[in-house]
Parts: sequence; structure tokens; C-alpha cells
Amino acid sequence: MDSLSRTVRIINPLGLHARAAARLAAVAGRAAGPVWLIRADERVDATSIIDILTLACLPGSVLTIEVHRPEDQAILDQLVQLVVEGFGE
Repeated sequence: MDSLSRTVRIINPLGLHARAAARLAAVAGRAAGPVWLIRADERVDATSIIDILTLACLPGSVLTIEVHRPEDQAILDQLVQLVVEGFGE
């Protein structure tokens, strides 16, 4: 199966900081398969707060969220929703 992915832009004025990373990791942790965050040439495990923070996403950064199992489509949608809503902040 091909991966499913969506590209989003970080709109949160604080960027992708620790609290936001923790929210992403919590949702990604519910996936049946791997979930990846990709920025430029860097790919990290979306269930790891530390890995997410290494992407150093400032406001305006473009990020691709990728899942590999069709049953994780809802997880992908939830992750996209978190980002487009500025992590509720």
C-alpha cells in the first residue's frame, strides 16, 4: 500500500513547540502503523516529542504528515486538524 500524506503549514505563532509536539505525539501514538513528520529532507517519528522538536518548525514552516496504513486515515485527519487549528492555542 502506498503511504497517505498531507502537507500543512504551521500557523501557531509559537511554532511547533513542546506542548504542541506532545499533542501531536499523543494522537500519532494511537495509530496502527508508523506515522512520520517530514520537513525538507528530515523525516522523524511522530510519536516522539524529542524527534518532533528536532524539526525546529517555526511559524510558516511546511510539514508533511505521512501514515502507511489505510486504517490510520482518521489519525492523519486528526493530526492535520491539530496543525490547521494552531494546536488550539
